[in-house]
This record gives sequence, structure tokens and C-alpha cells, in this order.
Amino acid sequence: MIRGIHHVAIHVRDMDRMLAFYRDAFGFRPVSEPFGWSESKEIDEIIGVPGSAARSAMLQAGNCYLEMFQFAQPGSGSSKPLDPFDHGYTHFCIDATDIAEEVERLAGLGMTFDRRGTRAKPVDVGFVKSIYGRDPEGNLIEIQETAADCAFDASNLPKADLTAE
Repeated sequence: MIRGIHHVAIHVRDMDRMLAFYRDAFGFRPVSEPFGWSESKEIDEIIGVPGSAARSAMLQAGNCYLEMFQFAQPGSGSSKPLDPFDHGYTHFCIDATDIAEEVERLAGLGMTFDRRGTRAKPVDVGFVKSIYGRDPEGNLIEIQETAADCAFDASNLPKADLTAE
């Protein structure tokens, strides 16, 4: 029986920097100590990558886990972050109760919301206000604020506690 999505994963270039960003920006906290591997036949088999070596951390905020990888081997085939139109998983979405306030706070932590050389603003389409931005390594993150009558309103989901140590 499928119970739901467990986690989203992100590959980063600088794990320490990105752990701090996701903690400060969204309240993600490690659920255990980060771990690493190299020359692990079991992990190579699981991920389908022979000769892999990486650091990994599992983080949690609210009802969501985020898995973070920093691969040492093999090297990435691309240094360009994905765009919304690229094939594959391109972003995850954070739900907010005051999108304008969160966009300002996140920009102060290093997130960018640029479009055609100017700072973009959230777009209100009635049932949701939304904006795409990029973390300090260029990965896409959507920030949304749903209206009370939105079919996918997230008000019943636990909120991340950004004040937790």
C-alpha cells in the first residue's frame, strides 16, 4: 500500500552551506548525523551508480523529509541547475501563510527571485499566489500561498517550526 511521498532529494555542491541554508530558510533539521560512503556495493546497487562516493543527510521540516547528497564520484555531467521546462524533477514547493513576507526573508538568506533582470513578485491566480526562486546553488524552489477555498489548501499540514533549535 502506498502511504504517500516520503522525501524529495537534492544534489548539492556544498553540503555544509546548503544544510545551513535549508535550516535557516525553511526549518529543515537533520534527523540523524550526515553519513558518507565510497566503495559500497550495496549503495551502488541501490542507486544504480557503480563506484559512487558521496555525503548524505536526511532532513525534516513539518511533514516533509528532504534528502541531500553531495557526490564526490562520479562527477556531475552538468553544472547547470534544471529549469521548470527541463525533463525530470525540477522543483519542490514550500507552502507559506504570507508569501510576500517569506519572499523578502528568503531573499535575505540568499534565495533569488529574478526574472529578466528584475526582482519578480508572487503571482496571484485566485486560488493560489506563487513564485519560483532559486536557492544559493541555483536549484528551483516554489513558494506558494493558497487561498482558503483552494482545492489543495495546505492549512491542515503541520507547519515547520523555524524557532526550534
